[in-house]
This record gives sequence, C-alpha cells and structure tokens, in this order.
Amino acid sequence: MSTEITPFRIAIAQEQLDDLNRRLDDTRWPDEDPGAGWRQGIPLGYTRELADYWRNTYDWRAQEARLNSFPQFRTEIDGHNVHFVHVRSPEPDALPLVLTHGWPGSIVEFLEAIGPLTDPVAHGGKAQDAFHVVVPTIPGYGLSGPAVGWSPARAARAWAELMRRLGYNRYGAHGEDTGAAISRELAVIDAEHVVAVHLTMIASATVTAETADLDNPAEQRAVALAQRAQYELGAYAMLQASRPQTLSYALADSPVGQMAWIVERFKDWTDSTDAPEDAVDRDAMLTNVMIYWLNATAGSSARYYYEAAATWGSTEPDTDVPVAVAVMPHDLGIPVRRIAERNHNIVRWTELDRGGHFAAMEEPDLIVDDLRATFRDYRK
Repeated sequence: MSTEITPFRIAIAQEQLDDLNRRLDDTRWPDEDPGAGWRQGIPLGYTRELADYWRNTYDWRAQEARLNSFPQFRTEIDGHNVHFVHVRSPEPDALPLVLTHGWPGSIVEFLEAIGPLTDPVAHGGKAQDAFHVVVPTIPGYGLSGPAVGWSPARAARAWAELMRRLGYNRYGAHGEDTGAAISRELAVIDAEHVVAVHLTMIASATVTAETADLDNPAEQRAVALAQRAQYELGAYAMLQASRPQTLSYALADSPVGQMAWIVERFKDWTDSTDAPEDAVDRDAMLTNVMIYWLNATAGSSARYYYEAAATWGSTEPDTDVPVAVAVMPHDLGIPVRRIAERNHNIVRWTELDRGGHFAAMEEPDLIVDDLRATFRDYRK
C-alpha cells in the first residue's frame, strides 16, 4: 500500500453535466395530495421549482472553482483512496483539528468555517485560537467514492492514520452526525494523540419516555424530539439500514430523486420554517447534492446505516479524553448531559439558541466560537 499524499482537484467532465441536464429535462413527475404541504414529504411545487433552479440557474462550475480554492488531496488508507481538504494556518502554533461530516453531508458543511478556524486574525479573532484544519470525506461518500464495508470504527482508524501521515502528533476532532460517531471513536482508539473532541451528537445519550426525567422540561422536549425522529422522520434510516441496495437504484438513476431524498433532510433536521433555505444557502445545499450525484455514492453512503445498525442503542466504550458537546436545539435528537456523563469525560456543555443537524453549515459562527473556546485549554 502506498502512503503517498497526492494533490487533487475536482474536474467534472462536461459530459456528466450534460447527462444531468438531460435527466432533469426528462423528469417524470408524480402527483400529490395538494393539501399535504410537507407532511407527506417534499412537496411537488417546491421540488419542481428547485429542480428548475438546479437546471437553469445553479452554476456548478462556480461551485467547483470555490471547492478547488481549498487545497485538496488523496491518499490510500486501508485499501481506499481517501479524499481530504487540508488547510494549514499561517499561525505556526496552531492546533491540528479534524472535522468530519455526516449523512447526507459532505465537506460543504465546513466551507464557511475553514477560514475563521485557520486564520482567526483575518476574521476578527485571536492568533492563539488558530487551527490547522483537515476535512476528510468518509469513504463511501462523495469525493472519496463508493466503498463497501466501512463503518464509523473503520473510518476512525483511517483518520488516526491520516493525521499520523500528516505529521500531527496532537490533534483535536469535531464531528456531526456520522462524523460525531467517528470523532468519538477516535477518542477511544487514538487517545494518546487526541487532546479533546467536540461533538454535536451523542447517539447513546438521547432519552426515551422510560429513561427521561419527565419533571425536567429540557428532557421532556428531548423525549418529544426522539419520538418524532422515531415515528415520523425515521423511515429513511430504517430503509438505509435494511435495504440500501434497493434504494440505491432510484437514487443513482434519478437526480430529482437524489435531490429530494437529501433536501427533505435539510427541511426536517434544521432550524427552518417554510423551506430548507430558511436555514441553509440554496447553492450550498445543491452543491452537497451534486457531490453525491456526480460521484454516484447514494448507495454506498446509505450502507453506513446497514453496517452500524447492529450497534444502535448500545452504549459506546468509556473514554477519558475530554469531550465538549454543542447541543443544537433543532437537531434530529438532543443529547442529555446526565446520560452522556456515564461514559464520557464531559468538560464543556453548550446549549446553543439556534441551529440544527448541519451545525457548521447552518451556524458557522456559533460553531467556530464554540470550537475556539473548547480547545483553548488543550493546546500545549
């Protein structure tokens, strides 16, 4: 296995974009219940308007150029070519920090945060809060390409090797969604080098009506969110955890199907009201969709649910590495501190007043501030 790190640039062939446009033009549209709104899924009127914007207004080449403005690389780890962004800070004493996305996310989640994290002085911050930032793409997702047999534990082992290969002996980790599971696993398998982790989710620290303190208003709300996630919003997870291959045929063949499957998550899981764009930039959201579409990773990213399903509900191994949690009020599920403290060394618990599942994409300023505050005590 080669350990070489090679520069990478995104260069999508025009033939792929022409094929996408043809498929968008030839979309076969379903009917709908005209009074359902978002209750039965992403509405027809909104979806047609967004598809028209994607086809006729959205500019992939501009987004491709923006992505390529960040230094990108690939390196083979555990038999797979792992894609990653690596931006070194101008501050020589910066702390290395690995940021990990989730599903259905990508490196797009962190683009607005990279500048303030790596060059805080240029963004109104202090030099001592600088980070060298590494943003890998999980194998099986987007720019790392399709993959089989990957799980959060396997990805964490790859991240530990990546940071070692980059020469980082001490580093921090931040993760959202699947990225939170990967970052937490890093704290278990590479505790010698991980100084602290910052998470927006701890799956095992959510509560049910049976485990919650129902006299506590915060835990009452956590139960309500958990019940909604399970009984209203959880069908996607059951499908991806049980029949990802069947789903992949539809998502790999239909760009509107791929768009709808992802964009519905941006409506349901964010701090939005009428449409996903209340919470995230429309072009950024479509760029996230494009990264899945152009790299044909709908099925392989869904397989992460299949690989992880056997451990759902299990308590993770204890970790003594310092853990900070940023609780996003409109996330799919909200962790409870007293549950998290059973097997985590919780050193910081921040309950933010806005934001949802795609934390750094929705509220980059809040996440940057919380990351700076979290790691100040772990730089030396």
